[in-house]
Amino acid sequence: MQIPQPLQDLIDDGVVQEVVRPLKSGKEASVYLVWAEDRQCAAKVYKEAKQRNFRQRQDYVEGRRVGDSRQQRAMDKGSRFGKQQTEAAWQTAEARAMARLHAAGVRVPRVLACGEGCLVMDLVTDARGDPAPQLAHVHFNRVDALRTHGILMREVARMLCAGLVHADLSEFNILQSADGPMIIDVPQAVEAARNNNAKRMLTRDVDNVTRFLGKFAPEVRRTQYAQEMWLLYTNSSLRPDSPLTGRFQAATNIVNTDIILREIQAAKEEAARREEIRVARSQKPTKR
Repeated sequence: MQIPQPLQDLIDDGVVQEVVRPLKSGKEASVYLVWAEDRQCAAKVYKEAKQRNFRQRQDYVEGRRVGDSRQQRAMDKGSRFGKQQTEAAWQTAEARAMARLHAAGVRVPRVLACGEGCLVMDLVTDARGDPAPQLAHVHFNRVDALRTHGILMREVARMLCAGLVHADLSEFNILQSADGPMIIDVPQAVEAARNNNAKRMLTRDVDNVTRFLGKFAPEVRRTQYAQEMWLLYTNSSLRPDSPLTGRFQAATNIVNTDIILREIQAAKEEAARREEIRVARSQKPTKR
């Protein structure tokens, strides 16, 4: 087995103790089963840009700001230096996004180490301790499909609360672990507040998951989770523990109630400020 250089660098640095075997190879990266921190982990080694077959990434990087102004200008212009910086930013974006999502309580693997072109993370395992399969390779009964769909809708909402949209979510980058689905592969995650494509990508994520699980539980196809989440999010009403119904009208009612409550609170705060000013003026000594 030939060990790729980014992974060899982590071995030389003592971060990775041993490479056991390859796990999978995709358009973006190859994943290896390794030993690190005295246990089995997953090491994701990014392929060189010339080896990949990416779709246009402009939609994903909109709103991202990386490095100083010189780097950003070069990236925007697409110069040779800019392309190198864009590639480096694309590779490190996943580690940052995963750390951010893990801190927000989203079901993603924990990042253990990040080297140049390589990411080491927790290994997601099934009930037997083997590497967990992709959701695409799992057959569900109706009850389990409904439960899994509910969990994933909650995780997508939790991601949105953390300000991110996965932007490429499907049954192929969700692993079915021993205790439920785990979301992986987030280098293309977009900033919900800065990317004009965020709503469309959120809808696509939800539709992909719903389409797959709808094969086993057809009733989930009638849900409107993406519209519900986005409406709540754009009106500052979405919370990690917000009850989701999959019904757009229910979200509209929540938003309307929240708007009224916020207006009442704002009116109370304004009245309190005016009262403070009035009291302060009344206590000011009168000039003679």
